[in-house]
Amino acid sequence: MNRLIILVILTAILLPITALAETPEEKGLVIALEAEKRDSGFGDSTSNMKMILRNRHGEESSRDIRIRALEVEGDGDKSLAIFDNPKDVKGTAFLTFSHKHKDDDRWLYLPALKRVKRISSRNKSGSFMGSEFSYEDIASQEVEKYTYKWIRDEIYEGAEYFVSERYPVDKKNSGYTRQVSWMDKKEYRPFKIEYYDRKNSLLKTLTFKGYQKYLQKHWRADEMHMVNHQNGKSTDLYWSDYQFQTGLSDRDFNKNSLKRIR
Repeated sequence: MNRLIILVILTAILLPITALAETPEEKGLVIALEAEKRDSGFGDSTSNMKMILRNRHGEESSRDIRIRALEVEGDGDKSLAIFDNPKDVKGTAFLTFSHKHKDDDRWLYLPALKRVKRISSRNKSGSFMGSEFSYEDIASQEVEKYTYKWIRDEIYEGAEYFVSERYPVDKKNSGYTRQVSWMDKKEYRPFKIEYYDRKNSLLKTLTFKGYQKYLQKHWRADEMHMVNHQNGKSTDLYWSDYQFQTGLSDRDFNKNSLKRIR
């Protein structure tokens, strides 16, 4: 038998079928689905977050926030952010119902006005509480909200990463044309994400640090750092006190009870 034919047969046997058949788009989707699958099943969680806002001159302000999250089978997650400090935002609560196939639902409770305000689902690029994170960034990142394309594999500081692009399905209301992500091959955790604006210019970079594993499965970063390259501002998030499967339910994510949340 011709040696070239033998080599082709051996290659087909030794390599996974997906490696032979996948287009860059298919491979990008497979990576995203695997990452989602690995983090499924956490049920619910609570955590504390300190947000550090930094302007282009290096001046800082901080906010203390409590976070609650609820996994929803067959749809996007529900999340609730409650601001404890500083005094001017204390008691503010932000509730999000993420969805796979339609716009997210969002409500903001402003204690000074004592009313719940619905946030337009089209306002995806708006700043979340003055930070460099947009509403789009803090929403549950459902796979169905994007299309994907694997670009290359890359080694950085001894670790191997998938480098992929993802493109918002809602092109009209998204603040981005595309995002480039670095996902580690071993655990499928994001390491870095670059955000490109509507003109396809680099707008922001988000980096993740200090991953910890919970329930022997779920990875969470202790730090997230967002830098805006166009305005010189940045926002750092420091996470702590993660608790999982605490018994939260739909009743704890009710827009009608936002005024009573403590």
